[in-house]
Amino acid sequence: MPTTPAALKTIPRTNTVTRAPFLRNLLIWMLSFLAIPIAGFLGTAIVGRVDNLVSALVGGAVVGLIVGAVQALVSRRRLPLLRWMTASTIGTSVGLTAGTLAVGYQTSLGSLALAGLITGVIVGLAQTFALPATTRFRWLWLPATAALWPLGWTVTTLAGIKVEEQIIVFGASGALVYTLLAGLMLQVLLPQPVAKTSKPSLSARR
Repeated sequence: MPTTPAALKTIPRTNTVTRAPFLRNLLIWMLSFLAIPIAGFLGTAIVGRVDNLVSALVGGAVVGLIVGAVQALVSRRRLPLLRWMTASTIGTSVGLTAGTLAVGYQTSLGSLALAGLITGVIVGLAQTFALPATTRFRWLWLPATAALWPLGWTVTTLAGIKVEEQIIVFGASGALVYTLLAGLMLQVLLPQPVAKTSKPSLSARR
């Protein structure tokens, strides 16, 4: 039977939802590790050594602001920019102040690990409240961050970085380990971003 234009039936356009690959998200997130040593360098240029309350407060705020902003930007919109940046700024400023004060601004491995633990607890607490409402098992972020900060300082110290100069945050080696493990944790906790693609309309002949 011959077909005519009137016999053509157009199937409505539909959207398909494709989840972004886990590995691609993680690789994009890993770019944020560069923000940590850069933020530390800029913070040190502003406040110098972390050996008093003012330098810890201001230096921590500078690092938290820069790192928090970059992390939110590379998270593929899964972390709310303003909330995450604010939480990171306040958490790092208060955490660094409390941690360095608790150890008397000492830079031995044990002192830095303890200061990192205190900083990580406070940063983790602040960031936990900044996570999206759809986050799965959100409170796991607190103990994870509490563990990652002293780990970052430990790796940096063992890598031979001059921590005796009372730097604000761990160096690139510690930042790489911190960013990788934090990224893996966030991949589990945060909902995956979705990319919507449209199928072209199809015509079926009768």
